[in-house]
This record gives sequence, C-alpha cells and structure tokens, in this order.
Amino acid sequence: MAESFGAVLKKWRGHRRMSQLQLALEAGVSARHLSFLESGRSRPSRGMVLRLSEELQLPGGAQNQLLTAAGLAPAYARRDLADAELAPLQQAAAQMMAAHTPLPAMMIDRHWTLLDLNRPMEMMLGSAGISRGSNLIEALLDNSALRAALDNLEEVEWLSLARLRTELGHFGSDPVLEQAVARLQEKALSHAAPEEGVLPAVIPARYRMGGQVLAFFSTITQFGGTGDLAMSELRIEMLFPADEATRQAMTALAGA
Repeated sequence: MAESFGAVLKKWRGHRRMSQLQLALEAGVSARHLSFLESGRSRPSRGMVLRLSEELQLPGGAQNQLLTAAGLAPAYARRDLADAELAPLQQAAAQMMAAHTPLPAMMIDRHWTLLDLNRPMEMMLGSAGISRGSNLIEALLDNSALRAALDNLEEVEWLSLARLRTELGHFGSDPVLEQAVARLQEKALSHAAPEEGVLPAVIPARYRMGGQVLAFFSTITQFGGTGDLAMSELRIEMLFPADEATRQAMTALAGA
C-alpha cells in the first residue's frame, strides 16, 4: 500500500531533523496548516508540495514521491542514459573527461557504478581488473588488487565512508547505499579512526603504480540544471595531483 502524503512528509522531516514548527516557518505557512497536511485533514496544492520540497532540500526522486503521494503528477522523468534528449549532457560529460587528460577522470552513478572513464583512469584501474560496469564500493571492499594498490587504504576507507554517509543523507534512504555504509563501516572500525584535530587542506588517495606512489585529490561535478533524474544522480570525478612528483609522472605517462 502506498504511503500517504502526510507519512512521506513526516518521514522526510525526520531525515532532515526538522520539527513541524521549523518547517512551517521556513516554508512561510502556519504550523497548524502543516499539521493538517501531515494528518491528512488538508490536501496540498502542487505549489505547496514544491515549496516544502525546496525547504527540505529534496532530490528529484523524493520530490516525485511527495507529489505522487499527494495525487499529483511527478515533476521529473527518469530517461534511459542513451536517450537522444540526453545527448548534449552526455557529450558534455565525455568532453570534460577527455579534456582532463593526462589526469584521470571517471563518471559514476549514485551507487558508485563506473559508467565511463578516460584513458588515464582506465590505465590506473585496469591493473586491478576494474572497468566500465564495475562497482567502486564493492572494489574498495573486496578487490584485493585495488586494496593492495592503495598506499593509505585505511584513510581512504574512512574518507569514503564519510562521503557515502553524506550521499545517503541527501537521498534520505537507499537500501544499496545503506548496505554499503554498513559494510564499509565494519571495515573501517577494524582499524583506528583518523586523529582528531584540524584536517589538512588536502587529503589525497595514494596509489602504488609502476613502482611509484601517486597522490591524488579529487573534485566532483554534478549536472545541476537538468530535469532528468538519471543525469542528476551522476557524478563526474576528476583527479588532480597532490604533489609535483605525481604531476610529472602523469605527464610522462601521457607522453608515453
């Protein structure tokens, strides 16, 4: 049985740790009206659902859930990534990764499945048997070649766990991410947590590659101006050298 609008709204308020009064104040409505919406005594307009969604910072899929629970049409479609409508976005993603050469870049979905990568990233991950379609969370957990190649594996596990928790908080609930958090947390807790105190400006991942240790930090790009759910959930991750030795090594690799 589908959840009522009030139940879905209350659940998301809980995810965002907002009281009825807080949400009402942020959305510019009375606490009484919000209470009536949650109890089912009042039905929301489309504008009200979208206003509440904005204040709760809901991702597109959650906004659709709230709209349909209210008996309204969804706002976002989930197209196949090969859909012709998405071609300009796919071309932009491919151009960004190609232009990032000789440095590594990749595109992953919300569950960290590797959808595309440029040649330098292909060379880095290929030695561990990781290619398009591989899942990076599973690789970090179970791929012995990748784990052996990470010079600061324990630190990477803690950083990845923090990132997964942030992404899970954004989506509210996701069984795949929840399972990944639980498994990675079990791994991370088997060794010491990072020391408390002021974090350094750059926390790189260090890979053993070709007899060298290459240090990278990454930036993540998302498509914020799209009305498609599939594209909005993609991440383009671009790696940058964290030291001069890594920069020179990647430049030389590209030349070779």
